[in-house]
Amino acid sequence: MSMTGGGYIRLPGGSVVVALALPRPGCGGCRVRVLVHAANRQRALTRLRNHGLRSVYLRGNMQPPTPDEVTAVLHHPDGLVWRQAPDDDTESWHPIRALLRPANAA
Repeated sequence: MSMTGGGYIRLPGGSVVVALALPRPGCGGCRVRVLVHAANRQRALTRLRNHGLRSVYLRGNMQPPTPDEVTAVLHHPDGLVWRQAPDDDTESWHPIRALLRPANAA
């Protein structure tokens, strides 16, 4: 599940927002953009691993989060969101539990 097009940005308060493109579970080839707000990069990856995304790594800083993405994750109570089409501003950001729920549990 590692990602070549991810990145991070350090915020003025010292925390970071990490953005990763990950395969969507159960979707064979679909990728989603995941944003995580945490105290540091390692903690952001740990938060994803704690949600069952075990093989998540951040390699490089090729695609850091945009200002709109930073705003989206900072305004979400969990600080952990995703969406299927990162370039589609009409799609809402979803909480991480919506990504990880089984397909039959709609």
